[in-house]
Parts: sequence; structure tokens; C-alpha cells
Amino acid sequence: MKIVQAVGWYFPDSLGGTEVYVRALCHRLQAAGHEVVVAAPDPGAPAERRYEDRGVRVYRYPIAKDVTRAEARGEVAVRGAERFHRWLMDERAGVVHFHTFVTGVSLPELRAARHSGARTIVTTHSSSLGFLCMRGTLMHWGEEPCDGVVEPSKCVACALHGRGMPKPVARVFGAVPLSFARAVRNAPTPLATALALPDVVRANLARQREALSIADRFVVLTEAAQAILRANAFDAANVSVNRLGIAQTVTRKSSPRERPTVRPVRIGYLGRFESIKGADVLARAIALTRRDVPLRVEFRGPVNTAADRAAIERIRALTSGDARVSIAPAVPPEHVADLLADLDVLCCPAVCHEGGPTVALEALAVGTPVIGSRIGGLAEMIRDDVNGRLVPAGDASSLASVLTDVALSPDTTIDQWRASTTNVRTMDDVAADYLTFYNA
Repeated sequence: MKIVQAVGWYFPDSLGGTEVYVRALCHRLQAAGHEVVVAAPDPGAPAERRYEDRGVRVYRYPIAKDVTRAEARGEVAVRGAERFHRWLMDERAGVVHFHTFVTGVSLPELRAARHSGARTIVTTHSSSLGFLCMRGTLMHWGEEPCDGVVEPSKCVACALHGRGMPKPVARVFGAVPLSFARAVRNAPTPLATALALPDVVRANLARQREALSIADRFVVLTEAAQAILRANAFDAANVSVNRLGIAQTVTRKSSPRERPTVRPVRIGYLGRFESIKGADVLARAIALTRRDVPLRVEFRGPVNTAADRAAIERIRALTSGDARVSIAPAVPPEHVADLLADLDVLCCPAVCHEGGPTVALEALAVGTPVIGSRIGGLAEMIRDDVNGRLVPAGDASSLASVLTDVALSPDTTIDQWRASTTNVRTMDDVAADYLTFYNA
């Protein structure tokens, strides 16, 4: 069977979690005897590109970099995506598998895949779950997990607040009647764009419904995400959960009996420095602990952009020269398991509903407990006070209390949790589930 994996970005241009996931899935599908091709848009590129990534054929198609409002919303195909549509017809794949909707890999491309005669699978890796959350985090006001039920007034106000608008003003824009919002949605001014948002929410619900109807299987990464789709009255008959799995074979570290945790307790943060990942929350939590609490906290992540550098400066400012805190470069993928094994605890203070992060599973696989936010995949992979601890998303005070507990009493926290860090899913399990969907 020929299987196309359609993804918004890919190696070597981008090194995120979705790309790692797709690469691992491709290799397992190849090992099962299938032909696999990756397709991804290439914004601003002058021409199509074809190359190989670790034995997998990759097709990159150029799309416009300066997208229109309609292209960004997925209302029309972005300029250049017609090359991908023609390529799909020529490839005649048995399955086209989409990973998250972004410009150039969206509803028009899903329609094109269906038109080519392929079976269509969609996996949504992002917190928007397709077209549902305009804020992109499933955190209401950015303060607490959202129930995910889409209502124009609620969603518009929350999205505008996420862009810096005060709550009272955001609520006014959320209350704009749909008829008026529809009338101004194509006006070119920023004010009209904000006033039109209630109609955008309505249109996004329609797009979500169409995506669910076109896809032979719509895959989410958590039970909570599946419940949100049901809560929005979508027909969820073709919605399935396929939880994350780790790609590498890892070796578990010594047991607490052989190597008990010693002070200062070593706590690690591994990941991007985007605000949704919660590095700022961890920095604020450290600032709330007494300086004599015996812990060491190490931040590791890629620093490639001005936003990344600004995030590092915020962490430094929040921790005010605390000698217990260090910031180091990102860890190469082949060394992640070794670093996780050296840590006493991994901290994942995410402030969004995501399916992972995968690094939390990798930590559990090597025997390192996880302190994480009570939201998304973390809430389903961490059993509170069994293989780690859960804290309210964004609550630096609660996180500081947990950090203090593990630092002062590692024998009754970390060492007890280490015994329950077992039975982690792998990408072999993930691929086996997908093959069931492909062959259904």
C-alpha cells in the first residue's frame, strides 16, 4: 500500500514533535512493507523539491508566504497548493494521512485527497483539535482548562484576550450579533476583523463538521479531546484515540533501592520555550521557593529565534540570578534518554491541551517521574502521587509547593513514584493502530 503522510513542516527545515512523530511512523510503516511518502508545503520556495529523509521520499510544494485572510482561515486553497492537489492525483496513494491543519495542509487539501480516491485519515496534534479553539490552547482566558464547547461569544472574547485585549472589551466584541459579524467579515480594517470573529467561529464549526465527514478516521491523542468533540454535538462515530508512544528503545535506570535519590534534587525542563510549554510558569515557581531548598533546575531547549531569546531572558529575570538554575542548549535526540535518566524529576508545566509531550513518556520509560499540568495528555499519562504529580495548569504557587516537597523529601515522593514508571506505549503500538485504520 502507498501511504502519504501530509504534514505542515518537515525535516530538515523543522525539528518539532510532530515531525519526529511522522518520521518514526514512516519507518515503522516501511518495516511493515508499505511504500511511504511525506508531503509538506514549502512557504515562499521558488519551486517544488524532492529529496530523501532517512530513506523516506519527501515532496515539498511551494505555497505563498504572504497569505490572504481567506487562505489563512482555510476558506480557499492557498496559492501553490494546486501543485499538491495534482501530485496527489498522480501518486494514486491508497491512504493520505493528514497531521494537523495548517496553511497548505487544510480542508481544501483534505478534499483533494478524497477526490484522488485515497482513504483519508486525520490526526490532530494541536490544542485547536482542528478548527475548534481560536486561542489555540483550550485554556479559557488562559487561566483554566476549557470545556471545549464552542460558543461564539465565549470563544471570541477568549481569543481576543489571548491577543492582549482586556476582558471587558473582549466580551463586547464577543457579543457582536452574527448577522453584523457576517456583514463586515471581508472589510479590510483590523477593527472589522475583530468584529467579524463571531462569524469566523460559526464558519470554523462548519469546517470542523466537514473535516469529520470527509475523513474516514479522525484521530485524537487523548480521551479528553474525544470528549470535547462529542460535547460539540459532532457525530463521533469515526473518531478514535491513538495515544502517543516513544520512538526509541530505552534502558531503565537503576531502581531506588540501588540508587536512591540524593540532594540536591535535579529537576529538568526539556522542550521549546514557547509560552504554551510553560517554561515561564516553572521559572515563577522557582522564584517562589526558598533559596535554601536543595534543588537544581536545568532548562534545555532550542534557541533559534528572537522569541526564544526573549523567553530565555524572562527566565533569567524571573529567577534573579538564582545559582540553583541553569540554562543549556537543546539536547540532541539521540542523547535525550540519557539526560532523562540522569534527572531525578522531569517538569512539564504546559499551559495548553496537548497530546503529550512525548518527552514525558520518554522520562517515564527510563524510570524518571514527571511533574506536569493537569490538562491534556499529561493528565492521562501521569497518575497523581503514583508516577509523578499533577498541578493546575499555570499555577506557579502549586508547582512551587510540589518542587519544595520533592526537594525536601525525595524518599517519600520521587523514590516511591519511580516504582510505577512502567508500561509506556511505543511508536510500534501507534503504528499498529494506524494500520488498523488504514485497512478498515
